[in-house]
Amino acid sequence: MIYDLQQTDDPRDIVHRSVQALVEGDVIGLPSETVYGVVASALCPEAVERVAAMVDAANKHAGTEQKSEKTADSNGSGKGVITPGQVALCLRSSDAAGDYLVPRTKLARRLSERCFPGPLTLISPCDGGMSAVGMLPRSVLAILQRFAGNGLDGEQVGDHEAGPQPDSMTDIAFRVSNHRLLSHIHRYLSAPLVWGEFSTPGGEAISTAEQLDTHLSTVMGDNPLPVLLDDGVSRYGGAGTIVQVSGNSWHILREGVIQRAAMNQFVKPVIVIVCTGNTCRSPMAETLLRDLLHRRFGREDVARVLSAGVAAQRGSGASPQSVEVMGRRGLDLTGHCSQPLDDPLMSMADLVLTLTRRHRDAILAAWPNRKDRIFTLRRDGGDVSDPVGMPVDVYEQCADQIRDELEKWLDALDDDFFPKTSDTESLEGHNGPDSMDETSNS
Repeated sequence: MIYDLQQTDDPRDIVHRSVQALVEGDVIGLPSETVYGVVASALCPEAVERVAAMVDAANKHAGTEQKSEKTADSNGSGKGVITPGQVALCLRSSDAAGDYLVPRTKLARRLSERCFPGPLTLISPCDGGMSAVGMLPRSVLAILQRFAGNGLDGEQVGDHEAGPQPDSMTDIAFRVSNHRLLSHIHRYLSAPLVWGEFSTPGGEAISTAEQLDTHLSTVMGDNPLPVLLDDGVSRYGGAGTIVQVSGNSWHILREGVIQRAAMNQFVKPVIVIVCTGNTCRSPMAETLLRDLLHRRFGREDVARVLSAGVAAQRGSGASPQSVEVMGRRGLDLTGHCSQPLDDPLMSMADLVLTLTRRHRDAILAAWPNRKDRIFTLRRDGGDVSDPVGMPVDVYEQCADQIRDELEKWLDALDDDFFPKTSDTESLEGHNGPDSMDETSNS
C-alpha cells in the first residue's frame, strides 16, 4: 500500500506503521534524499534476504553486462551484476558511524564527519571483532559483504550460518540518509537498517514512489512491499555517490550527486592555525605552511590550510610587517582577511595548531571533544611570542621559528594523514574557506 505523506494530516501515524512493519520483519519502500529504495531491519535476516533478492532481480532485469567483470556474478546464480553499495548498512547518524567504522582511519573519519548525513555511500573495511557489525546476524553480514563488492562466491546467503566470521576484516557499505522519514524511523529502532536501491535498464534514477512501485512490479511480477511511503520527488532526483576507502586511499565507484571535484575537497585534511587576532602570527604560519606543502608535494592544495584567531575581528588584513616579511620570501599575504575561530572551522579541522598554550587552553575549553586534534605549534609545548608592535627583524625571527616548527610537524604526521587516490583524474581544488560542497550535512 502506498501512503502519501504530503496528503496526510498526521504523518506520525504512518511512521509508526512503518516501524511496526520493520519490527515484524517486513521490507518497506521509502525515499532518501537521492532515490527511492527499500529498507529492512538489520536484525531480521529473512527481511534482509528479501532486500537482496529484490536488488538481484532488478540487476538481472537491468542487464548491466557493461559493468566491471570484477563485480559481475560469474557463478551462474542469475543474480545479475552488482554495483557495490547498492545494499548498505543505513545508520542513524554520523556519530553512530563511529561504532561501525572500526578501524576508523583518518580518511574514513573525515568523510563520515563531512558527508554524513548526505548523499554518500562509503565502503570501508571493518573488523568484526571490534566493530558493531560483528553483532549482526552472519547471514546479514554475508549480504552486506557481497554488495560491498567482495562477496563470498557461490555461498548461499539464505543459510543463517553462512557468512564471514564475526571477527574477520570485511568491506561494508555505509550510508546515513539526510531524509526526515529515515531520521524519524531510526528514532524508534535500536538496530540499523539495511538499505537497498535498484538498477534500471536505462540507468534512470528512481526518484518517485510511483516509479519504485512500477519497477518492483516489473522485476518481481508484483510489488511485494506492504508499505511504500510517498513523499514526492526525491530532493536530488539522482543517485548518490559511492566511494571506497582503504587506509588513506580512496576511489569513486559511482559518481553521483556529490561530484568528483567536491569529493576531492572532502578527502583533504584541513589544518587550522590559530593565534589571537589572526593578523600577524597565524597568517604568516598559514602562508609558510602552504609553501612547505608545495615544496614537499609539488602542490599546496594537498591539504586545506586556514588560519583564525581566538579573539579576531572578521575582515582585517595582515599587519604591514607580516606582509613585508612574507614578501621578502616571495610569498603574498596581501589578500589575507582575518576571521574568528568558530564552530564551522572546528567541525572540519583535522589538526589545529595554536601559537601559545593559552590559545590551546581556550580552544579546549570551548571544544573539549576535539582535544585529540588540538596542539601547540611548538612541538615542545612552548609559545611563539607575539611580535605585534615590534620591529620587522622580530617578525623575521618569528617567521623563522614558525617555519622550523611547521617542518617538524610535517615530519611527524602519520603516513595516512594525506590521502591518495586511485582515480586517474588529478586532485583539483584550492584552500579557500568556501570550497566544501553543500550537498552533505544540509
